[in-house]
Amino acid sequence: MAFGRLELMRPSDAERDRALAVLRDGASSGRLSHDTFVRRMNFVLGAQSRRELADAVQDLPTRTPRAAELLQRISAYLPRLSVSGRTQGLPALALPPPGSPTIRIGRVPGATVRIPDISVSRRHAELRHTGAGWMVRDLGSMNGTHLNGFRITTPTPVRAGDHVRFGAVTYLLTWTDPR
Repeated sequence: MAFGRLELMRPSDAERDRALAVLRDGASSGRLSHDTFVRRMNFVLGAQSRRELADAVQDLPTRTPRAAELLQRISAYLPRLSVSGRTQGLPALALPPPGSPTIRIGRVPGATVRIPDISVSRRHAELRHTGAGWMVRDLGSMNGTHLNGFRITTPTPVRAGDHVRFGAVTYLLTWTDPR
């Protein structure tokens, strides 16, 4: 069978993320066993072509139609382009004063900030104060940590006014009032 050039191209991180999302949906809906999910996840992470990604998810329903996915990507940029921003309705997450202990975010009862949402991993992320200020770090979560619409993979500086998303839950970062 002859494949087109696009099918033989290396997949992007975003394409891998979409394939992993389809696998997660398949596992959570009972279409994939845990062992099959793990095997396919490893296959997706090591895929060398877009065709391999497509093969890993071909028997599973896709998450969203392409038009809806495009609309989601476009709307992710709108808050950054807005002059006033869309801060209304977002819950605030106050950064404590410098020197405070590390803030752990997740679903487990021992987390500093406990978020009881299924899209948030048990040990999802942490906020840590360094000499340069507050940093957010993803702890290998399934659905990722996003800062101002971009997924982070390394410790990243944050400041008041930033939008930080843990899984599907978004917060507006604020400073703690020192009074």
